[in-house]
Amino acid sequence: MANRILIVDDAAFMRMMIRDILTKNGYEVVGEASDGAQAIEKYKELKPDLTTMDITMPEMDGIVALKEIKKIDGNAKVIMCSAMGQQAMVIDAIQAGAKDFIVKPFQADRVIEAIKKTLG
Repeated sequence: MANRILIVDDAAFMRMMIRDILTKNGYEVVGEASDGAQAIEKYKELKPDLTTMDITMPEMDGIVALKEIKKIDGNAKVIMCSAMGQQAMVIDAIQAGAKDFIVKPFQADRVIEAIKKTLG
């Protein structure tokens, strides 16, 4: 069975890019969300195997959403995505429980490598 993935990014274009990379590599995209609050709702509803989460989003950012998802499911696998290669944000994300970090613009092989590594 294909691994089920939830994509969270406030930019529709970015969600489309990730969806494209994932589906071409045999992953099933089960849902998308455009902010952290939506991400939490979708996570509860869909229970994906893995979530890609943008850090910088309106309403609720990815790190807050990640912490909430980890409260719901301590085993949640979340890979953070951000255009800003700011080390402080990477550290925050990892401390909050992110499994990996992908920097935009995405390179397909890096995205797949992070997902394979996270899903084991």
